Amino acid sequence: MAAGKREILEMLRELAQLTLLEEENPQSFRVRAYESAEHAINAQTAELSALSLKELQQIEGIGKSTAEKIRELIETDRVQRLDELRAKHPQSVVALLRIQGLGPKMLGRLRAELGVQSLADLRRVLAEQRLRGLKGFGEKSEEKLRLAVAKLEEQGVLDRSPIADALPLAERILEELRAVPGVSHAQYAGSLRRFSETIGDIDIIVTASAAEPVMQALIRSSVVDRVLAQGEGKTSIVTRGEVQVDLRVVADHQLGAALLYFTGSKGHNIKLRQRALARGLTLNEYALSELDSGKVVASETEAAIYAALGLPFIPPVLREDGGEIEAAEAGRLPLPLPALLGDFHVHTELSGDARSSLREVVQSARARGYRALAITEHAEGTRAGVGRAQLLEQAAQIRSLQAELGTELRLLHGVELNIGPEGELDYDPEFRAQFDFCLASVHSHFELERAAQTQRIVRAMEDPSVRMIGHLAARHIGSGPGIELDLEAVLAAAERTGTALEINGSLERLDLSVDMLRVARQRRVALILTSDAHHEAELGRIQFAALNAQRAGVAPEQVVNAWPAPRMLDWLAAKRA
Repeated sequence: MAAGKREILEMLRELAQLTLLEEENPQSFRVRAYESAEHAINAQTAELSALSLKELQQIEGIGKSTAEKIRELIETDRVQRLDELRAKHPQSVVALLRIQGLGPKMLGRLRAELGVQSLADLRRVLAEQRLRGLKGFGEKSEEKLRLAVAKLEEQGVLDRSPIADALPLAERILEELRAVPGVSHAQYAGSLRRFSETIGDIDIIVTASAAEPVMQALIRSSVVDRVLAQGEGKTSIVTRGEVQVDLRVVADHQLGAALLYFTGSKGHNIKLRQRALARGLTLNEYALSELDSGKVVASETEAAIYAALGLPFIPPVLREDGGEIEAAEAGRLPLPLPALLGDFHVHTELSGDARSSLREVVQSARARGYRALAITEHAEGTRAGVGRAQLLEQAAQIRSLQAELGTELRLLHGVELNIGPEGELDYDPEFRAQFDFCLASVHSHFELERAAQTQRIVRAMEDPSVRMIGHLAARHIGSGPGIELDLEAVLAAAERTGTALEINGSLERLDLSVDMLRVARQRRVALILTSDAHHEAELGRIQFAALNAQRAGVAPEQVVNAWPAPRMLDWLAAKRA
């Protein structure tokens, strides 16, 4: 089967990452070219395998060299340059880029001068205090790196895959397996289905008329590096990215039991089995059955199994330690969020790191049924930031579009301000006052102490132009753990100033985290779910923010864009004192 859009995008992402290691410069021409090509391909709706080399080059953002590699992948299912880079920069090295402060140039020196080729090697040279002996480094640099590794180890993410990597991988595998004749259902389970931030193994459940063709399809997938095990109805492989994938093929009537069992969590499953035994039943990955006779009571759907156990359906994102079972029995499960009516953190191509036009973003928002949309370009303090003249020009464009839309969709001209080390913001107060919606976010100075980080956030909240704080912890899951804050002090300031906090739907962030949300839900703090979209297709990422909120038990009453439209629009129109 010829490579499709998903495979091409994965190839371009990997080329960009490995070229970054090769050239040790994130701004190199080739790295930027692959990144631009990824954005260009992501926007395409045409059947890419049918496009000639010349037609590919006609797509803005695709050069001749990149077009040749796309055709090479389509025609041969591999790319020679990618194979060469993989051999030179193995996955054990790529994984080190997840460590905050360890950039490609520094990593290149560690490889060349200290022989660091893996996390184990890095731990060893840090323990031996060898980094401080390198020219240009010292004890301070060594200690920063040691602390960065320790933080990631404390979070338990160094040996796990961030959800931003695991979810696209699982979806690609599912797409391939669903194409196998005889497959009636394919779905991921495990911690990925529970929407955990990091994933150990990926569990795949498939129902099919025959197991062997499904297992062979997985083994033949281009993502596979090696096969770990094969058995009756099950196969385990390891991908090139060192992620284990466990496939189970079951009969149609076993789907519900298999999904329930392999989704977990362990604590949830134990409580369910105990509940079954108390009712004279037994529960396993095949069925809920009578203990004495073996007669199947329920197995086809999870809902049927829960109902037979006297429970409502418990969403996968809530299945944690088993406490949710008692909550379900008492009717205390968190309410699901209603359809969201707006998004207030969206970038267009005016920001240097975004790709869709204003009109494209607005059309996508209309298609989602939104009643309000804030366009929030990066402010001038970042590399992707926008100057005053461009923002004023955009304001005029938004007014023109608003005239076309009437009352169907309220457009807000906004900006994403940068919070400086002392809480200072971009532009002057008079210029900021011209915007309909300002959010403020931390993008730098991650090394500040907890008190200083807290103070800068609180000071930003106290500015009357700021309606929302974006990605509060400034984290990147699996790499940058984010800034350290006095959360209680921040929440108190949010209550006092009326500043909302963002639940960012980018899989790389999911910030506020579940733990922070569980604290925030106890306070009178407004929360806003956003996509932080940098392409019109990314507006859908707001669903990830919703899953994070549901996982934390956030009530709809606390979420501004889950309110009825009149109340949401009144909140947006109100000015802070």
